[in-house]
Amino acid sequence: MITTIGVDYGTNSVRALVVDCANGRELGACVVDYPSGHQGVLLDRHNHHLARQRPGDYVFGLEHAVRGALQQAAECDPEFSPLTVAGLGVDATGSTPIPVNADNVPLGCLPEWRDHLDAQAWLWKDHTAHEEAARITQTAARLRPQFIAKCGNTYSSEWFWSKIWHCQRVAPEVFAAAYSWVEFADWVPSLLAGVSDPKKITRGVCAAGHKGLYCDEWGGLPDREFLAALDPQLAALRDRLYEQAHDATVSAGKLCPAWAAKLGLPAGIPIAIGELDVHYGAIGSGITDGVLVKAIGTSTCDCAVIKADQKLADIPGICGVVKGAILPGYYGLEAGQSAVGDIFKWFVEVVCQGDADTHRTLTVAAAALRPGQSGLLALDWNNGNRTVLVDQLLTGLLVGQTLYTAPAEIYRALIEATAFGSRAIIERFAEYGVPIERVVCCGGIMEKNPLLAQIYADVLGCDIYLAGSSQACALGAAVGAAVVAGQGTFAEMQRRMTSLKETVYHPVAADRAVYDRLYHLYKQLHDAFGGVNKAADLSRLMKELIKIKEQQTRR
Repeated sequence: MITTIGVDYGTNSVRALVVDCANGRELGACVVDYPSGHQGVLLDRHNHHLARQRPGDYVFGLEHAVRGALQQAAECDPEFSPLTVAGLGVDATGSTPIPVNADNVPLGCLPEWRDHLDAQAWLWKDHTAHEEAARITQTAARLRPQFIAKCGNTYSSEWFWSKIWHCQRVAPEVFAAAYSWVEFADWVPSLLAGVSDPKKITRGVCAAGHKGLYCDEWGGLPDREFLAALDPQLAALRDRLYEQAHDATVSAGKLCPAWAAKLGLPAGIPIAIGELDVHYGAIGSGITDGVLVKAIGTSTCDCAVIKADQKLADIPGICGVVKGAILPGYYGLEAGQSAVGDIFKWFVEVVCQGDADTHRTLTVAAAALRPGQSGLLALDWNNGNRTVLVDQLLTGLLVGQTLYTAPAEIYRALIEATAFGSRAIIERFAEYGVPIERVVCCGGIMEKNPLLAQIYADVLGCDIYLAGSSQACALGAAVGAAVVAGQGTFAEMQRRMTSLKETVYHPVAADRAVYDRLYHLYKQLHDAFGGVNKAADLSRLMKELIKIKEQQTRR
């Protein structure tokens, strides 16, 4: 038996998964919640854009999750032993940059910085840097348009440079104390490998290309002249970052003796290159040509790949087109929505003051409604718009409510809004010649909620497949570990280790027709409030919603 371990760092917890390389059998798993903050996130009640995490939580979770997964694997199969583990893979949220000192220790792990929010990891969903993101976009459009052409022509407040620049502006003492900055997905592999010099960390092109404006075509990271046009201190930082980023055929290093002892694993086994969670999730869901993988969680990330020998245009509004970002030998394409599960969570827990039982009650009631019967239409921008407008200052919207509107009607409208946002992304891909022949979803939300899956099938007008593993991100990281451990190519290991569930959701023709009408109205709202159609006339929209509501009620 030969096994690998995938470690998946999410927004609220870290999970480890032990997988048999021969057939993808999952022998052991363990999930550990981050102990700090509100469900693992450090917040500021005075600034709803802020979201940080303690790097020490990542270390705590790593040891406890891996040891827990190993223990469960031993209980599951008497033939299993930690000696069968041939490699480790790690994925993490991003862009989540961490300020570190010259010894590669996160500032947030040092006593003098422990209580300083700006010295912690800047979580992907932190949007405090929206002004810096806008200035990066403007400066690049003027001086280096090719930089932002690869990321949809707009740089995001969720990404690497905007966050670091914001830190320099609002917390110069933190910026000065940081020798370098490391993406979360790169830092954990460097920790496991015992790397004590930030400049010697093996960086992944996944985070570098999608979040850090890295591209081999212009020599890697943005040049010093461009960075100096933003701020001379960013130009000085460049020399303390890295020169080259690598695809997943390159190992991030070997497990150092200290961490081998902590985890109970053989020292010297290879560590896969760090990738963003959803990118390894795409691999764990069997991504290949023509497949769109939707990783649905607190937010949503949509991933597609196209062989690197094909000509591919830059796509406006898409988060990134990066060679080698997901699968080696392919362009990786990323898009997504800044909030999906978070929207449902907000409505149930904040507005309704409910819990998991409330989710279930609202789902049952919402399933009894026909499409359009509520007369409601929502915009899914409660945490900004990641794709295709790339504007984090946009907010949510609910249109059509009356004095009789019920919570279940709003709940369904919010689900439908996230599906409409997904359709806008797929249509943008199709517009630029990216073929989408199959949609595969991973993440617990779609797996647990058949109503959500059916609505997506009806709105998108295509079959919805579910990834075989409920831990697709961790599984993808384990696949990456198997490759660097010499067990086979990515294509071979995906065939052996990944699968799809038997359940498939097919669009219902009658419901699809109604959703086509509703999507037309959604696009009117989308383009008007998103600034695409500055001369929009929305005077008929509410009346059209009432018309659809009356027709569906009569049915």
